Amino acid sequence: MYVPNPIRGCILTIGAVLAWFGLVDRHRVRRTADLAWPRIVTGLARMSKTAIDVAMVGIAVGPAAIAGLGFAGPFWGAAFTIGSGIATGTIALVSQRYGAEAYDQLGQAVRTSALVVTILVLPLVAIFWVFAWDLIALLSNDPVAIAAGAAYLGIVAFGIPFAALNLVGGRVLIGADDAWTPMVLRASGAVMNIGLNAVLIFGLGLGVVGAALGTVLSNAMVTLAFAIGLTAGRLPLVGTFPVRVSPIGTYVDLETGRDLIKISTPVMGRNLVWTAARFPMLAFVAFFGSTVVAAYVISRRIWGLMNTPGWGFGLAASSLVGQSIGAGDTTVAERYGHEIMKLSVATYTVFSIIVLLNAERIVRLFVDDPTGETVTVAVPLVYAACVAVVVRGVGGTYAGALDAAGDTTWPFYGRVIGMFGFAIPLVYIGATTPLGLYGLYLAYFGQTIPPAFVNAYRFSTNKWKVISEQYRPDAPAAGD
Repeated sequence: MYVPNPIRGCILTIGAVLAWFGLVDRHRVRRTADLAWPRIVTGLARMSKTAIDVAMVGIAVGPAAIAGLGFAGPFWGAAFTIGSGIATGTIALVSQRYGAEAYDQLGQAVRTSALVVTILVLPLVAIFWVFAWDLIALLSNDPVAIAAGAAYLGIVAFGIPFAALNLVGGRVLIGADDAWTPMVLRASGAVMNIGLNAVLIFGLGLGVVGAALGTVLSNAMVTLAFAIGLTAGRLPLVGTFPVRVSPIGTYVDLETGRDLIKISTPVMGRNLVWTAARFPMLAFVAFFGSTVVAAYVISRRIWGLMNTPGWGFGLAASSLVGQSIGAGDTTVAERYGHEIMKLSVATYTVFSIIVLLNAERIVRLFVDDPTGETVTVAVPLVYAACVAVVVRGVGGTYAGALDAAGDTTWPFYGRVIGMFGFAIPLVYIGATTPLGLYGLYLAYFGQTIPPAFVNAYRFSTNKWKVISEQYRPDAPAAGD
């Protein structure tokens, strides 16, 4: 039976319009759509899960608890700083080997990535468990918000290794031209998380502790599914995996590890910029009071939902550009980069218009707000986010394309300039001068426009083509 696919259909429709104007190639649009839509669905599921966490806690406990989750967010984000950094190195190595049919080198890349990411995130588990209260207290002096944030952080810390391994597992499959399987596994995990949260938060009355437990348990189950599927080459109810990786083999390979770290370090730096920037940003937003913090956190969750096209198009660019590089065709790789950017910007525009027209209704889903104060502050923030997020289609896509080539330094520069040169100063100025909330509105633009300019410029220089040569596999072979 045919089941309509609205996300893929939307991408193909937008692509058809762009192709009619001669801006993109229809075949490349189809390949991009096939890789991007599952990742967009995964992002929507994950961001919906995060948004529903906030909504459930807000309804069950109140705005102060939403602020507490917001203060815990940057610490949990540290897991993704490391996990997505290593995962980016993984997709670069895997996609180039897959494109070159060097299947014998895939297993080594996967095992090394899994070992490295586990070693790097374990210290965070201990730090967040032991110092949860002290860390949250650095960002706020509201005792209710601190208590909620500390309770959440101390428990959710145990989900960090699973979350990081899930990122690596997903990138392995996407690099091998399979975005469907990661979507099924990670979206299923998000649905499981929502169900667990409903039981734990409302059924058992555990509040923020229930939200944290749901996150840990669901991430652990997804990690188990990735491990079984990659080891066996298939997973019941899901299907066959495009690659099979034996868990028995060398984990410590100096050459693979060196390439992985060389590619991943600037990406971790790029992610660290955002994670580190969230601390002063939240601290400055806290100057406005808990109502504005809650409104800001709600707008960020909605921003996360609107930003999901970038997940799909950025990773599609990484996979397709990387495969083209592996096959020795950098001309096609360049075309993919430019055309996916156009498709991404157009898709972001459609998503943003839908949210902008329904901003107040969406905000009211997050909080029981009898006075209307939180909603009044949150809605204009969402309007600003709707406009600013469109620019992410440029910066995010070109970052994905550069990542595939191993040219990960310039996207790091773009992120630093955007966050520390514009976004954070604008929030601070807003919190300490008559500029007020306009500083928060402008900060959304500060974090998107500079990276777009930097990444677009770097991709236009074609220097990434030279850099990509050092990461290409030597020769194709068979077997793992």
